[in-house]
Amino acid sequence: MTTLPEMDAVIAGVLGLLIGSFLNVVIHRLPKMMEQQWAAECASLNTPNTPTLPVEKTAYNLVTPRSACPHCGHRIAWYQNLPIISYVALRGKCAACGAGIGIRYPLVELATALLFAWCGWTWGLTPTGAMWAGFSATVVALAAIDWDTTLLPDDLTLPLVWAGMCGAALNWTGTTLPNALWGAVAGYLSLWLVYWAFKLATGKEGMGYGDFKLFAAFGAWFGWQALVPVILMASVFGAVVGIAMKFTSGLREGGYVPFGPFLALGGLTAMTLSPARMLELMGL
Repeated sequence: MTTLPEMDAVIAGVLGLLIGSFLNVVIHRLPKMMEQQWAAECASLNTPNTPTLPVEKTAYNLVTPRSACPHCGHRIAWYQNLPIISYVALRGKCAACGAGIGIRYPLVELATALLFAWCGWTWGLTPTGAMWAGFSATVVALAAIDWDTTLLPDDLTLPLVWAGMCGAALNWTGTTLPNALWGAVAGYLSLWLVYWAFKLATGKEGMGYGDFKLFAAFGAWFGWQALVPVILMASVFGAVVGIAMKFTSGLREGGYVPFGPFLALGGLTAMTLSPARMLELMGL
């Protein structure tokens, strides 16, 4: 007979599949929406006194237009957009032109489903479970966006900080509000200091301000005590992947590897294992 935790995990996992499908849209479109906004702001600054006529533009956001193949423009029907199932049925190819569909699409869906299922199993269908599922979805999206573009959008990092604070205030995250507050402060300032120390010593920027905000969010969700194991785990992940990419000639121009995805892995590891268990695994 199916137990309640198992049922909660199944329900949360199915929801995670659907959310994961939407995250693929966020990962693809949010950076483009940011670029459009920056271009519009730059244009207005370059011609501040020039009157402009209203121009009808095609809406581009997380809802409009419908998803389409980037190669041929084929509009994707709903039955071709079912999480994982459609990818398998289409054999990873566009139904119209046969162009390959990136493997990351089903991987994001699967990862989100597994994380949601874990949240359902651990906390059940409760406000705490919902909070951590939302945390997981946001962190997955941030990791993928940063890997693609080296951007960690404020539209995701700042709400994540505030959600952690609110969750602590409502006693939904297992962290007290003072710990969440000082965790956010310590998370931001610690990487900010590292950034400026590195820049003053080398004249180069080692990371971006988005990393500070993401680390501040982890401080808000886990408390200041978790920051050390999270940053250590992120550094281990980053070192392993960076070395592997170097030996396989996979490094980008300039040898730069974004740190956000590894911070994200550190944060998700803290959620699933607990910061104390992370320190034990690292022998600390």
